Amino acid sequence: MNVTLLKAIAALAPAGMLLSGSAVMFVTTRTVYSLLQQLGAGGLALVVLTHVSEALHLLPWIGWGLEHSVGHYIDLCGAILGLTLFPMGYLLQALRQRRA
Repeated sequence: MNVTLLKAIAALAPAGMLLSGSAVMFVTTRTVYSLLQQLGAGGLALVVLTHVSEALHLLPWIGWGLEHSVGHYIDLCGAILGLTLFPMGYLLQALRQRRA
């Protein structure tokens, strides 16, 4: 079995839990902070799905894993969104709850 596929499958569970947990939080609270967390978790899930697509050779015309390809930039944008928006939403939510 492909090592990239094993890593991507292992990352599906945490990314799915983040995505579903932030979706529940967004539906119940409807705040900007929970929206930021939801978008960040979506970005992280996008990263995992791009790695699954790369390992399974889905949509080869996108050029998964190749530098300066569409697949590379999809992966990069997902990682940037996930690693900035999710922690920012979490931090702002924690600061808001601390103040209240």
